[in-house]
Amino acid sequence: MSDLAAIAYRDVGTAEQAREKLFELQKQGLISIRDAAIVEAQPDGKVKLHQARNMTGAGAAGGALWGGLIGLLFFAPFLGMALGAAGGAVAGKFTDVGVDDGFMKKVGSELRPGTAALFVLVDQVTIDKVATELAQYQFGGKILHTSLSTEAEQHLRDVSQRAQDAARAQGARAAG
Repeated sequence: MSDLAAIAYRDVGTAEQAREKLFELQKQGLISIRDAAIVEAQPDGKVKLHQARNMTGAGAAGGALWGGLIGLLFFAPFLGMALGAAGGAVAGKFTDVGVDDGFMKKVGSELRPGTAALFVLVDQVTIDKVATELAQYQFGGKILHTSLSTEAEQHLRDVSQRAQDAARAQGARAAG
């Protein structure tokens, strides 16, 4: 079972840095991410989604491959590739995997303009180590939503606050 967390950030750049850090931590085996998307509340009031995966491009590539193979059977591989790519792109455009886009847009509409939220769908996580690594991005700043139990969510908040306090203390020692 996957767990969902939505974390607010002061801007889209910080949310992107946090997402990239999560991908690094995934390579280290500290977290297993099913989806990681950013919602940006733009100054004009619109909500923009920054998906981690481009399903349109993946659909087009897959469609071109299958279309080319099927086209070979009918001695028209280029026509098959073109038709397959177009069909795959359309299918990919309407495919929604991971966190529901409608839910992300709803939460994004409640953000202050200029801010962003990172939505992470996680299969497993070593929360203490991940929270410590993300403290520099104000991980504990504002947890908007989780699918965790009440106890697990409180643990996440506590770990995040401790990591953030430790990062502030370290920054103060370095400055002083």
